[in-house]
Amino acid sequence: MRILFVHNHFPGHYQHVAAALAADPRNQVVFITKDPSGSIPGVDKRVFTPARGPAPGTHHYVRAFEDAVLHGQAVYRLCDKLKREGFTPDLVCAHAGFGPGLYIKDIFPDTPLLGYFEWFYNAKGSDADYLNGPVGADDACRIRSRNAAIQMELANCDWGLCPTVFQRGQFPAAFQNKLTLMHDGIDTDFFSPDPEAPMILPGLDLSGAKEVVTYATRGMEPYRGFPQFMRAADILLRRRPDLHIIVGGDDSVSYSRLPPPGQTYKRMMLEELPGLDLSRLHFVGPLAYPLYRDMLRASDVHVYLTVPFVLSWSLLESQSTGCMVVAADNAAVREVMDHGVNGLLADFFSPDDIAAKVIRGLDQRRAAEGMRAAARRRVLERYALADLLPRHLQLIRHLAGSVGMAEVAELELAATA
Repeated sequence: MRILFVHNHFPGHYQHVAAALAADPRNQVVFITKDPSGSIPGVDKRVFTPARGPAPGTHHYVRAFEDAVLHGQAVYRLCDKLKREGFTPDLVCAHAGFGPGLYIKDIFPDTPLLGYFEWFYNAKGSDADYLNGPVGADDACRIRSRNAAIQMELANCDWGLCPTVFQRGQFPAAFQNKLTLMHDGIDTDFFSPDPEAPMILPGLDLSGAKEVVTYATRGMEPYRGFPQFMRAADILLRRRPDLHIIVGGDDSVSYSRLPPPGQTYKRMMLEELPGLDLSRLHFVGPLAYPLYRDMLRASDVHVYLTVPFVLSWSLLESQSTGCMVVAADNAAVREVMDHGVNGLLADFFSPDDIAAKVIRGLDQRRAAEGMRAAARRRVLERYALADLLPRHLQLIRHLAGSVGMAEVAELELAATA
């Protein structure tokens, strides 16, 4: 097979499936991305760059759409070059929402297109009104307009994937039957428990610490509950003299509104909480996967906070590693966590409740051990890469071979069994 992957970030959601396809010498795998870093053996990586960013004068409702068009245009030109080189794929797998796959059907009209759909934006009942209450008219119109590129890709793709029930439920009902429910999968062999793992990271040795709480995020921002976590950390450090807290991730913004010019959310929280004991609060930055896993293995309680939004891999990775998890109590999280069964749910908006649930996890070690085991079982039963990767590959082979949609629909039943 000839397979083309398209994703702004490399390898993004296609890490495992692209590597599996490339490992078969009968396949030719090309990956178009904006990200110049990284490689996968056997994958022909091609990097694109949009000609420019959105024009300053573009109406703010459609800046995201103009940006998507510019990304799609750059990918179209790169695909045209591939076509002239003699490469026409049997299937294209494209991450939707940011534009790279927008014009795939125009350059490869006879090639099936499998889209990966993470999110559909709504002004009510999900992320937008969760943090700050009802959304005003201007923001509501902007949020609806944000879906323009996503709706084009939904209409143009032959089939789509969506990782969770909650996320698929954000899409219009008319499109949901076009989206197979299938998570990317968690490598449960790699993310596995090791009770003897020491807490040793570059420049930080906490192997003798009596209590360790961890928090990991792509960006330290409101969408991932960073302000609430920091306020809870202040409470915890005051109440637990032997506690150390580790924060992994970038001091950046991925999804939230940008902070005031010259500020970051980390800096703002440190200014708000001048009494924080920074000798026991450790910011370790982004961690390579082995170090990140070691951090999870040595964690006594891991905290995962989010608005109702795209579910982070980190929650399932921490569960697979057997962490005692305290997580935000909302619909995105409740799909994978049951309070008191495989973790503890806390009020996202209450640092006091978050701290109280962490203390419960630290104090009730016997109950925590049961929840740790149940958390790993949940991932093994529903989200294990060993089960989901073969289903993903089967779907790709079906679509590349132009097999009828009835057979594809059968995979939906297998994925949710």
